[in-house]
Amino acid sequence: MNAIRRGLGNSLVQAFLVVTGLVWLTPLAGLLASSLRSAQDTAKGGWWTVFSSPGQLSFDNYTALLKNSGMTQSLWNTVLISVPATFLVVVIAALAGYAFAWLDFPGRDGIFLVVVALLVVPVQIGLLPVAKLFGALGLFGTVPGVVLFHVAYGLPFAVFLLRNYFAEMPKEMLEAARMDGGTEWRIFVQLVLPVGRPAIASLAIFQFLWVWNDMLVALLFADSSSQPLTVQLQSQIRQFGSNIDVLAPGAFVSLVVPLVVFFAFQRHFVQGVMAGSVK
Repeated sequence: MNAIRRGLGNSLVQAFLVVTGLVWLTPLAGLLASSLRSAQDTAKGGWWTVFSSPGQLSFDNYTALLKNSGMTQSLWNTVLISVPATFLVVVIAALAGYAFAWLDFPGRDGIFLVVVALLVVPVQIGLLPVAKLFGALGLFGTVPGVVLFHVAYGLPFAVFLLRNYFAEMPKEMLEAARMDGGTEWRIFVQLVLPVGRPAIASLAIFQFLWVWNDMLVALLFADSSSQPLTVQLQSQIRQFGSNIDVLAPGAFVSLVVPLVVFFAFQRHFVQGVMAGSVK
């Protein structure tokens, strides 16, 4: 009887998860179908009509997307913003996290408290003063300006996360490495980074998704030549409300790239999230 109850319970849980997954995937499927339909077919009926009329599907919209200089440039700008902003945050946070966790230097705890305090500062508070600063430095409206803003506001959380993860490493392991003659740099590169790979991968995913999907910062700090895909799509909606043959494939590309990144690093992400939950 207990076995039957457990089996029934597991079946209900699995059925619930399947239904939940289908509900979450339905908008993605609808967007994909819309991106493969012409504007005329979209005007005639909903995306679900592709199941009865699969002949509607074609890659003409993606061909038009590749020929749209504004969309391709914005996609390239998104890459130029997201990749450096993610790389710099991960590298700087890893170095700072190791220093705060295992190196003794004057004011270490006080500086770390300042970093933690910066976590409560909303992004909106810094928009205007940073915009004035970037304007004085000639960075306003440029890709480097957007990257620097994302790096600055991504570092407090990143340093806090990696410092706490590195601090959980066995002290004896690092002491043994130092007794064997390992320098701090060699310990960091050959020992701390491999052990901390799950947390670093999780941080990279979080940072990349945040920067890739951002529109608020890019809307203010990027001009027409440096705006990412999110701003370009918003501009297309404002200018051409019925331009679905460009909007749908552009939105799908904007959505599918973070999904690919997430599933590519899913194993490391789960390990990073579960790190420290079981001792």
